[in-house]
Amino acid sequence: MSDEVFVLVLAGVSVFAGAVVQGAVGFGLGLVAAPVITMLVPSVMPGAIQVVNVILPLFTLLAEWRRVDWRGLGAALLGRLPGTFLGGMVVLYVSTRALGVLVGVMVLAAVALTARAAAVPRNPATLVGAGFVSGITGTATGIGGPPMALVYQDAKGPQIRATLAMFFFLSAAQSLAVLAFLDRLPARAVTFGATLIPCLIAGFLVSGPLRRYLDGGRVRAGILVVAALSALVLITRSTVG
Repeated sequence: MSDEVFVLVLAGVSVFAGAVVQGAVGFGLGLVAAPVITMLVPSVMPGAIQVVNVILPLFTLLAEWRRVDWRGLGAALLGRLPGTFLGGMVVLYVSTRALGVLVGVMVLAAVALTARAAAVPRNPATLVGAGFVSGITGTATGIGGPPMALVYQDAKGPQIRATLAMFFFLSAAQSLAVLAFLDRLPARAVTFGATLIPCLIAGFLVSGPLRRYLDGGRVRAGILVVAALSALVLITRSTVG
C-alpha cells in the first residue's frame, strides 16, 4: 500500500468515526477527524475538514429539518459571521496553538460547571456568544461544535441535531468562503476533502442505532462527554503540535 493510499485510509476512518458521533449527538466530526488529518496532511487543513463539514449536516437536515430552532439559529449566525473572519485572521497571523489551549480550557470549565449545575441558559446573548466563539475556532482549527452544543444541551435530541446541522452547514460554507478569499483554500484541500465524502456517508448511516439510544434521555450526557473530549483534543493538539 502506497503512502498516499495509507494516509487516505486513515483519514477516511477518522471521518467515518466522526460522522458516527455527529450523526448521533449533533456534533463531533471535527473532534475526531480534524486532529488526525492535521497530523497526516497538515497542508490541506483547515480546508479539507470544512469540505466534509459542509456536506454531513445535509443528511441530518433531510430527516429532521422541521425541528430547527430558527430563532436561536439566527442569533448564533449573527455572532458566527464576525467570528469566522476573526478565525481567518488567526489562520493568517496568530498561532492556533495558543487559541486551542485557551478554548479547550474554557470548554472544560463550562462542561464542569454545567455537569454539576443547571444547563447554560439559552438566550440571545449566549447564542450570539457561542456562535462567535464557534466561528473563530471552527474556521481556525476545524473544531467549532462545543460552544453551540453546550448552549443547546437541554433541548431534545432532534432539535439539537437539526439546529446544529443547519448552523454547521452555513458555518462551514462561511469558513470555506473566507479561506478562499484569504487564499488559504488550495485545490488539493478541496479534492482531499471530497474524497472523504463516501466515508462520511457511511458513518452517518451507521449512527442510527446510537442516535435512537441517546434520544432515550441520554443526549445531555452525550453532549457533555463529546464536548469534554473536544476540549482535551484541542489542548493536546495545541501543546504537542
